[in-house]
Parts: sequence; structure tokens; C-alpha cells
Amino acid sequence: MTGEAGKAQEAFQDTVREAALRVARDEPPPDRLWYFRDARWRCIAVCEEGLQAEPGMLEEADISPVAPMQIAQLDPDQLGVWISAAPEPQRSALALFYLDEFTLREMIDLLEIKAPEFAALISSGRRQFQAWLDATTPYEEPFDASQI
Repeated sequence: MTGEAGKAQEAFQDTVREAALRVARDEPPPDRLWYFRDARWRCIAVCEEGLQAEPGMLEEADISPVAPMQIAQLDPDQLGVWISAAPEPQRSALALFYLDEFTLREMIDLLEIKAPEFAALISSGRRQFQAWLDATTPYEEPFDASQI
């Protein structure tokens, strides 16, 4: 979420420290989502200290049937870098969505948004990612010499 391992580690450590303090005061976090919610807010706060993605409209494209092949050409870190550059709350929505660890209800609760807003964030993020894929990783059919 932060785009920098050091900042993410700082947010994670602060969250764990806060959880330990709560347990010591006999006020443990109420549920497992507390950890993610707290870490998310800490990441957002850390990111606000540095540069943020510029608001505005990114180019969008219809989801291509060759998108899986385009994604297969990417270095695995490229998706994370692209997501970390998205503006908040879209960055958090995409990160939670692609983690594939939470139910829809949990993601909406973590982000503190309504279902239609979540759907819009994911939909526009996927179309923006497709436009980026088309610009940076165009898919070319493998050459088949037998068709000559």
C-alpha cells in the first residue's frame, strides 16, 4: 500500500505494538479486521508524509480477453507497484481485492465504504489497469510458422 517496504514495515510494527499495548491494558482488539483496519490507516498516514498519486482521471480501456496473457508477461512486482500508485481509497480496494483473503462484507467494512462505491473503485481500477497493460505490455500472438 505504501509503495515502500520500509514505510510498510513501520506501519505494521506500529500496529503490532498498539495491539500489544491493548492486550496489556486488557482491551484486546475486537476482531481480526482491527489489525488490517489499523494498519491501513497507518499506511495512509505514512503515505501522506510523502508524495501522493495525483487525483484525476486515468485512461481506461475495456477488459481484454487477452488480459491474462498480458499479466503473465509482467514481473510479479509490477502489479504491486501499479496498485501502490493508485489514489486512496482505490489503492486499498484493489490491494484487498487482489489479496483474495477477505469476503466482500469484510472488504467493505475495512474500507468503511458502501458496496456500490467499492464496486466502482474495483471496476474503474481494472479498466485503468487494462489501459496501462495495453500501453506497456501489448500482447502479440505467438508466431506459428506452420500457418505460412
